[in-house]
Amino acid sequence: MFKLYYSPGACSLGPHIVLEEIGIPYEKEIVKAGAGTQTEAWRSQNPKGRVPALLGVPGRIGGADDLLTEANAIMVFLARSYPEAQLLPSEPAREARVIEWLNYLSSGVHTSVYARVRRPGRFLDDAALFPQLQAKGRADLAKEFAYIDSLLGDGRDWAVPGSYTLADIYLLVFYNFGYAPGFDMRREFPAWAKHAEKLVARPAVARTLADEGLKARLP
Repeated sequence: MFKLYYSPGACSLGPHIVLEEIGIPYEKEIVKAGAGTQTEAWRSQNPKGRVPALLGVPGRIGGADDLLTEANAIMVFLARSYPEAQLLPSEPAREARVIEWLNYLSSGVHTSVYARVRRPGRFLDDAALFPQLQAKGRADLAKEFAYIDSLLGDGRDWAVPGSYTLADIYLLVFYNFGYAPGFDMRREFPAWAKHAEKLVARPAVARTLADEGLKARLP
């Protein structure tokens, strides 16, 4: 049985939804996601100290045996392991488009931009400079969110046209992230809000949001 280590509202929401969509039994454990809040026991198991992590995947790169880290890797592993859930297209080109979305959200949005707003200490040691970094990060994040909204508003049914995939799940994670910097997600990004509404209507997504205490505010 898999075990998911997660923090409510963090990027681990993506793998959490995937597990619910697949519909298999699994265990889960909450881990604090903030910098400097992880326990020594968690650090010994996962030196990165972050979530998500999934126990039960053969192999090891760092940390405990059979522990897989990184949201994209976990979601792709689960989708490929349970193809009947149809969360990752079998056609190479469409699969690549899903991965294109995942990489963009993880690196282009999360690590490069959103982290400047929420985790300025990763970039600067001088706390006096945090407000300036956060302001620039928020402005850049608004541009990325507007770009995402324009894509979802071009008439497509899903992020990768033709079917619901991991890309849609991960987009909901970042839609949720938009509340922390104070964006009015429904008003400022209406196409993305409609996309989020479609996801929230899915039973597996609704269950996950309720479990993480997010259902009341989404979309």
